[in-house]
Amino acid sequence: MTQYQRADSDALDELVRRISPPLLRYFGGSRFGRNDAADLLQDCWIRIHRSRHTYRSSEPVMPWVYAIARHTGLDAYRKRRRLESREVLVASIPERLHRTMPAERREQDDFDRLVAGLPLSQREVLVMLKGSGMSLEEVAAATSSTVGAVKQKAHRAYITLRRALEKVRENAK
Repeated sequence: MTQYQRADSDALDELVRRISPPLLRYFGGSRFGRNDAADLLQDCWIRIHRSRHTYRSSEPVMPWVYAIARHTGLDAYRKRRRLESREVLVASIPERLHRTMPAERREQDDFDRLVAGLPLSQREVLVMLKGSGMSLEEVAAATSSTVGAVKQKAHRAYITLRRALEKVRENAK
């Protein structure tokens, strides 16, 4: 990131290569879904570029990036809510036919479906902790909360997921 701050284009390429997949997963698991995830990712990269001067080299980069991503998602949500309050649905678009997906994509879809029922704050924490491999401290910095609050949200998410999995197992019997 510090090299990118010094206008090193190779550093930008490396950042995009490393950070885009977890950010895309983060946006894909949000209230918008996969269709808008790529747009949110691009908007996030624009914001990262515009605010790159605010990054401090003494701090880890991922909490800084996820804080920007979180605000990008919140702003998009607010914008969508404003638009939905003014728009009237005329016709519905038929769903696409289910296509076969590679195993990795199916696993990601399974994860997304599993966490879709969680409240947004718990889903955010879980995606950052388990999907991106961030530490508790990094997630706390990214979400502007305490480590204790992150632990509590993660614990509640685990309990909810465990109950959901138990129901699936019972129904499969």
